Amino acid sequence: MALSPMMCEYKKTKEEHKDCILFYRLGDFYEMFFDDAILASKELELTLTGKECGLPEKAPMCGVPYHAVDIYISKLIQKGYKVAIGEQVSDPKESKGLVKREVVRIITPGTSIDSVNLDEKKNNYLMCIIMTDDAIGISLTDITTGYCILGELDSKNKLLDEIYKFAPAEIICNDTFLLSGIEVEEIKRRINTNIYSLTNKHLENEDSKNLIYKYLNKEENKELDIENYPSGKHALQVMLSYLQDTQKIFLKQICKIQLYIPEKYMLLDANSRRNLELVETIRDKQKKGSLLWVLDKTKTAMGARCLRSIIEQPLLDIDDINNRLDAIEQFNGNVIERDEIREYLQGIYDLERLISKVSFNCASPRDLIALATSLEMVPHIKNLLSQFNSNLFDDIRGSIYDVEEICKKIRECIVDEPPLAQKEGGIIQDGYNDLVDKYREARTKGKNWLARLEAEEKEKTGIKNLKIKYSKVFGYSFEVTNSYKNLVPDHYVRKQTLTNAERYITSELKELEGDILGASDKLCALEYELFSNLRAWIRDKIPEVQSTAKAIAFVDVLASLAFVAEKNLYTRPKLNKKGIIDIKNGRHPVVEKMMSSTLFVPNDTLLDGKENRIGIITGPNMAGKSTYMRQNALIVLMAQIGSFVPCDSANISIIDKIFTRVGASDDLASGQSTFMVEMTEVANIIDNATSNSLLILDEIGRGTSTFDGLSIAWAVVEHIGKYIGSKTLFATHYHELTELEGKITGVKNYAIAVKEKDDSISFLRKIVRGGADKSYGIAVAKLAGVPEQVIKRAKELLLELSAADITTFIRNVDTEEKEETCQMSLLDTMDNDSIVNEIRNIDIDDITPRQALDILSSLKNKVLNRW
Repeated sequence: MALSPMMCEYKKTKEEHKDCILFYRLGDFYEMFFDDAILASKELELTLTGKECGLPEKAPMCGVPYHAVDIYISKLIQKGYKVAIGEQVSDPKESKGLVKREVVRIITPGTSIDSVNLDEKKNNYLMCIIMTDDAIGISLTDITTGYCILGELDSKNKLLDEIYKFAPAEIICNDTFLLSGIEVEEIKRRINTNIYSLTNKHLENEDSKNLIYKYLNKEENKELDIENYPSGKHALQVMLSYLQDTQKIFLKQICKIQLYIPEKYMLLDANSRRNLELVETIRDKQKKGSLLWVLDKTKTAMGARCLRSIIEQPLLDIDDINNRLDAIEQFNGNVIERDEIREYLQGIYDLERLISKVSFNCASPRDLIALATSLEMVPHIKNLLSQFNSNLFDDIRGSIYDVEEICKKIRECIVDEPPLAQKEGGIIQDGYNDLVDKYREARTKGKNWLARLEAEEKEKTGIKNLKIKYSKVFGYSFEVTNSYKNLVPDHYVRKQTLTNAERYITSELKELEGDILGASDKLCALEYELFSNLRAWIRDKIPEVQSTAKAIAFVDVLASLAFVAEKNLYTRPKLNKKGIIDIKNGRHPVVEKMMSSTLFVPNDTLLDGKENRIGIITGPNMAGKSTYMRQNALIVLMAQIGSFVPCDSANISIIDKIFTRVGASDDLASGQSTFMVEMTEVANIIDNATSNSLLILDEIGRGTSTFDGLSIAWAVVEHIGKYIGSKTLFATHYHELTELEGKITGVKNYAIAVKEKDDSISFLRKIVRGGADKSYGIAVAKLAGVPEQVIKRAKELLLELSAADITTFIRNVDTEEKEETCQMSLLDTMDNDSIVNEIRNIDIDDITPRQALDILSSLKNKVLNRW
């Protein structure tokens, strides 16, 4: 047996889209068949049925109503599936035989434009990665806003940094990337992304080489110097080819492609982004409790997205940073104007995504009214900005176009409160089009005609309850209850039987129906045509609206940062290139906002490239070491995004990279223990940090034995101090590390002040010079509620272990003096060691090879005899 004609067409379409779930339009439903139906029924919890298809067994089938399809597609996209929309492209009324169907769009996680799938305050990125032997080409776009970049990277580590920075919803890549050794599953887990391998259809598509020049004219291509980035250019070509294949249209919203240069921004690796909780918390993945939560007082969705991007990409250019700081300072010097601008911003919808919907031909009449309402606020904002004088405000004003014509045309054409449906009329203003007015008049008169005919027929027939009724299936008819059936005239033709009545038609009513319904159908068709023409006209204005939207979003960000700075008593930082970080009374921006009843205790920080390069911080757990270190990293980062900072004063050196090693946990998925994770992070920091970097290191070496951990921590500090020179805050419980002050240039000791009373302690949260003499671990355990019996036994064991510890010794001064416990460092031990002294006295330039072997043999025997 052969498949039915309709199923043959379905199978042909499905064969062309094997990697998608095919939603096939049949009447008022989108249906799925065979394997797609089995899969979709499970994922969407739909009833699985069957359909006669010409085969011995019915084809598995399930479906969803066309008006609710977006909800179901959203669920599949969130689960990582691709969905192909097989739409009816010919009118069923005019089609002879099968209605023609085509896939009009393929929806993927990175190409979704439906608000159901999107977070309005976060970009929805599609990223293309083309890895070659010479370089790694990347391209990135958000088709809901038109943002598009390309660039090149020279290492896998840098690629991972960019992936975690942008957190794309979808990554498309060549096989070389998948076989590069990069942990693809780890990327998926961390940022909840979807990674798809590209086919030769996209990688070797000759048409894609020309496609790039449809988006980039010759002048733009020359300005970008794209030919000098062959891998990046290839990634862009492939991405545009993929978009053309999935979206089936030319994306006019991608009207400006930018070259992405990572070196313009501070490097923040994935661990630092997570540890500093820039846009979400570590534990709950929530915005509340993050830096973004504190700084985001934006009034628009596009402003919120812009602020998120700015936090993710701190600047390195002092002039660019100062331009932002100047703007914030001016805003806070003119609070009335600033707050008036924020009031106007309140009335602006998401211009970027509204204009992209216009590009997709899916903007509704209500979307156009929202567009007009938003653009009407723009002249007021631009006028207020003219009162500010700075380089940045001048650039912003220059990017805001005259949009009054767009507003005027929308208001003239579309009614103020259009219906949801686009093709059922009621969307065009009276007086906009003569023919629309004529059809409306005919439709209005039709109601009067029907009322008059109904009254006449009641009079003629004597049927008092006769009514003219309408249904979409049978049209207009006279409805007569069964009690009056005997009065129905002979020329009435029965059309429909109801439970308690009959419906009839006459030639006069039939003629009237043709006039009325003809006018109504023509009116709806004409209104939709006029609306479509307006939408097409606006489509040509996309570049102007996008530029304006971007400028307004940036104004929103600056106003938000100014508002937060004023409300939270932040101060303008000074910037330098001398390697100095000098912060007076610094505060943690998030912790101080989360504290409800107590005041945050501020602290000073001084780091430089000379005598204060490394701060060794000791003190008990819970006392505030981690908070102190992170607050300094956040203050530096805030300064470099161009924000005021939480302190009394700050002089901040431009930092090229921030690395953090704060806490650790097992990564069981990749088979790594806590200690292995910690050491991997330390290795990455040592390999990539520079003298202009800021390192935040917390409890290095805690995941192994005491002496192993102490040795590693010691060696790390020593290496940073002698060979890297990064500005470093190093928190530790290894008190032996305090001996490094004076032995390694630039090391200074600090401790968290603690107040002791009897067996209890209280944390003063204040950083003071010097090292702590103990860790107070048992006291902290007591505070945490550990039972008294356990605390008592711990104290007994501490005394025993301390007495046996090789890092301590007991010295009796005389019978009059009490015992004192002193600590010796590893360096002190080595300095007094005869073996070390012997090695120091060797003149390696004045010995023969034979003498060197003899010395080495002698040293070996001494070591073996000693240990």
